[in-house]
Amino acid sequence: MGLIEIASGNSVWRGLNYYNDKKVLSWQKSGTEEYVGTVAGSNGKKYTVHIDKAHPRKSVCNCPFADGRRVVCKHMIALYFTAEPQAADAFLKQVEEWEAEEEAEEQERYEDLVKYVKSLSKTELQTQLLNALLELEDRRNRYW
Repeated sequence: MGLIEIASGNSVWRGLNYYNDKKVLSWQKSGTEEYVGTVAGSNGKKYTVHIDKAHPRKSVCNCPFADGRRVVCKHMIALYFTAEPQAADAFLKQVEEWEAEEEAEEQERYEDLVKYVKSLSKTELQTQLLNALLELEDRRNRYW
C-alpha cells in the first residue's frame, strides 16, 4: 500500500489542496524512494516532513495530527505530489474514472426502475405506491 491508500480521504484531498496552493516550501530527494521537505501549515507554522514511499508508515511529520503517530497527513501528501506531480495526475484521473463508473451505475439503476415501473399495471402501480407511502409514513413516525 502506498501513501494515498493509507491516508484518510480528508488527508488526501487537503494534501492535494496544499500541493495546488504550493505550500511545499522546499524539498529534496533523500533516498531511492524517500523525500524530505518543509511544508507551510496553517497560521504560518512550518512542518518538517519525511516520506518513505517504500514504507509509508515510516513517513513522519511534526504536525499535531501526525507527530508520534504512524499516519499519513496532508503535509506528507502535499510533499509527495510536489515531488512526483504525476502521482497527483494519476490520483485525479482515478477519481474521474470512479465518478464515471458511479454515474454509469446510477444511470443503469434509473433505467431499471423506469423499466420496472412501466411493466406494472395501473392496479399494481397503485398498490406499490400505497405501500411505499405507508412505509415512509411508518419510518417518519419512528424517527419523530
